[in-house]
Amino acid sequence: MLLIWSRWRAWRRGRPFWGGLMAVLAGAEICSIPLAPLSVMLHQGIAGIPSVLLGAIMIVLGLSAWFSPHHRGLAGAITVLLAVAALVMSNLGGFLIGTLLGIIGGSMIFAWQPLPAAEPPTTPENAHEAPPEDPPSAPGPAPQSATSELSVLSKGDRP
Repeated sequence: MLLIWSRWRAWRRGRPFWGGLMAVLAGAEICSIPLAPLSVMLHQGIAGIPSVLLGAIMIVLGLSAWFSPHHRGLAGAITVLLAVAALVMSNLGGFLIGTLLGIIGGSMIFAWQPLPAAEPPTTPENAHEAPPEDPPSAPGPAPQSATSELSVLSKGDRP
């Protein structure tokens, strides 16, 4: 049981889980309000179609944040735009609940960053190895020894 819980935690932390969950809930809220019995839906006419489409697309964007986290920027921005559009096109965006969840969830998806890779720990086996070389420094003045060699060589070349 502990292994399953640790795998779930690792999966959840490796993606914008809470933002995706809010986007899915926002889409479900926006999508569920116009889903009335068929007789009521026929009286409503074409007005219910944008609600269902906006909600379905928001659900897909929330799921894409979970299963394809490298597309989080696009998914987050489109989720926020659809949540704001649902405010006008769909019963005040699910009576404002869906719009608020969509804006917050899309913002969380957009702002999520993956954790940086951890450095390997130093173990006694590799402790005796030499430390890695320093990365090259920024451009600047040359070391003194190289400068003196260049100046010596250039003095003999004068006309």
